[in-house]
Amino acid sequence: MPILLKFIFRRLLAVPVTLLIITATLYGVLMLAPVETRAELYLPRGNSNNPNYNPELVRQQIIKEHGLDDPYPVQYVRWAGRLLQGDWGWSPGFRADILPALLARTPATAELTLYSVLLLIPLGIVGGGIAGARPHQLGDYVFRGLAFLATATPPFILALVLLGIFYAGLHWFPPGRLGITEQYLIQDSAFTSYTGLLTVDGLLNGQPRISLDALRRLVLPCITLGMVHWATLGRITRAAMLEEMTKDYVMAARGRGLRARVIVWRHVLHNAMLPALNSIGLSTASLIMGVFVIEVIFSIPGVSELIVASARGAPDTPMAMGFALYSVGLVLPVMLILDIVQALIDPRVREGVTDL
Repeated sequence: MPILLKFIFRRLLAVPVTLLIITATLYGVLMLAPVETRAELYLPRGNSNNPNYNPELVRQQIIKEHGLDDPYPVQYVRWAGRLLQGDWGWSPGFRADILPALLARTPATAELTLYSVLLLIPLGIVGGGIAGARPHQLGDYVFRGLAFLATATPPFILALVLLGIFYAGLHWFPPGRLGITEQYLIQDSAFTSYTGLLTVDGLLNGQPRISLDALRRLVLPCITLGMVHWATLGRITRAAMLEEMTKDYVMAARGRGLRARVIVWRHVLHNAMLPALNSIGLSTASLIMGVFVIEVIFSIPGVSELIVASARGAPDTPMAMGFALYSVGLVLPVMLILDIVQALIDPRVREGVTDL
């Protein structure tokens, strides 16, 4: 246990160090922009439609008040302090504080990401496990063929194909987050948002039709988002299974008369989980970054709504910075959790920390 605690402590310590490096790099890139552009990070809260409002005069005042001509280290420390206080800046495009705007749209993004991960992990491990346990048989060929198609097909192409078949053709899985009738139900004062996840809040409010409609609309985006990561995870699991099946303990287990099912699913798969967990970590991080494209295609009002809208018209520098920080804040906790899970499953991971 002390070794495990030491491992967790070091991983926790790495999080602020990583944040420091990333935020310092982001602000360093921002420093390459003209001072007037950086002044937009500190634009005043409120409507600028006042006839006496002079943007240039306001920018010059901001530059003076916030010391935007100061050296980089001074400016970075000042900016990081504002971030820690929850002040991520003001978006002139949305006329709103950036952090509350991001958090308000997080439940939609989190729901899509959660169900995609819950779909890809078990299917990837089971599919790769079955293919690896019985190589060069029908199930293995089917798995490898589907994995090849999933890897070779860009997600946005797959999304359009699925929409064409299952929405335009069969009318089974419409885009969006909710239908019109269900939207009226959640706007009712009697509806309480407990988690922000419509599939869960519908049940908690005694409105299963909301949960079912929300779940039905998640089918296509979850398949699209998770397919390529399912293929990657399944291939890695299959390769690890094939390697484990050749080891001496498998032959010894067969010699003792253990059933093949017990050997595969209780022993071989357990030992093949470490490379699979590494793939899960990378796939989850990549999935979080890819969720924003899928939201746009399937008309899901998540965080992508902000970054897409901010790209239209005049550049919204504060929102772009806020989106970058938000993305980092999503990935780092996921990677930390998966590192800890790996250490719990495989003692070699946590014991290796003693050599660092």
